[in-house]
Amino acid sequence: MKLQELKAELRSASLARRDALPADIRIEKALEATAHGVEYIEFDAGTVISGFFPIRSEIDPRPLMDEFRKLGARLCLPVVMDKTTIVFRELVRGAELVDTGFGTRGPGADAQVLDPSLLIMPLSVFDHHGGRIGYGAGHYDRAIARIIDKGIKPRLIGMAFDCQHETSVPVEPHDQPLDAMLSESGYHPAKGL
Repeated sequence: MKLQELKAELRSASLARRDALPADIRIEKALEATAHGVEYIEFDAGTVISGFFPIRSEIDPRPLMDEFRKLGARLCLPVVMDKTTIVFRELVRGAELVDTGFGTRGPGADAQVLDPSLLIMPLSVFDHHGGRIGYGAGHYDRAIARIIDKGIKPRLIGMAFDCQHETSVPVEPHDQPLDAMLSESGYHPAKGL
């Protein structure tokens, strides 16, 4: 089986498991993950942190982002610019959110573009070695590579439900490894690829 086919198969199975979680259970699990994130993810006030606006049955990082805001983080959200590019626009409390691609919402074109030093990332599949499978477009991998090219080495933390875990996720040279995973069962530093 080709690598892309294997990734697609793992993605499909994981998303089916995630979709099967009832909405009320997803809310509870997101709140459990938030509690772990607040306990274990450390950062200085003023740190630029990217979250994401949940789509479909994704875990909801908004409670975590709100806690981080209270702790002094400067928040931003990814915005799809075209088929290959996302940027991170500052999320200011009370600002209007607009459609930003892939069914997500985020700050409008007037919001400042930031380079996050910590990314809370959505995904479809993860392992505990730092491997992740996104949704297949490669937006995050390219955006992270651009941030690294600017001399910033961001911390990458995937956020998902435990049911999205696989023992091993196939990786390609362009895949950006996670530093840790956050789920309802805890904060799990990556064991390395």
